[in-house]
Amino acid sequence: MSDFKPATASKRPPRQSRTGLTTTGARKAASKSSRSRAREFALQALYQSLVGRNAVSDVDAFTRDLAGFSKADSVHFDALLQGCVEQAAELDALIIPLLDRKLEEISPIERGVMWIGAYEFKHCLDVPWRVVINECIELAKEFGGTDGHKYVNAVLNGLAPTLRAAEVNADRTAGKTRP
Repeated sequence: MSDFKPATASKRPPRQSRTGLTTTGARKAASKSSRSRAREFALQALYQSLVGRNAVSDVDAFTRDLAGFSKADSVHFDALLQGCVEQAAELDALIIPLLDRKLEEISPIERGVMWIGAYEFKHCLDVPWRVVINECIELAKEFGGTDGHKYVNAVLNGLAPTLRAAEVNADRTAGKTRP
């Protein structure tokens, strides 16, 4: 008898579908808008600012040199990074009442995502409130902990009626009248 063993299946990961989602449920890079990319880079920069305590100008310069930044909306990136850092205390004050734990116990990723959401609610009125929440959920899924997106979703859903009352009420009223 020989010791010959047939070739086993390839060690490659399974092929990803072309639906625009990765196996983890996050959007594939090719299906992301320039604003979505701006949010990703802003989150990475905010993380460096929160964890590394790096100067915003240094974080900004570093982030702009990252691969793929040219595909991001740099104006939106600037607004998010500069706005979130400058208004950090105000954004924290909006978020804290909705937390079920101390702010220090929130991961820097989820804190950065919630800052982005709160900032966009307040200052990016061209972005519908539901889009803000969905984009933040995607960020939390891609960069955060296992169930971090659920926490981000709950906090931002609680914040939306405060910062976008008319828009939220109009959506909820329209939803009740649908068949």
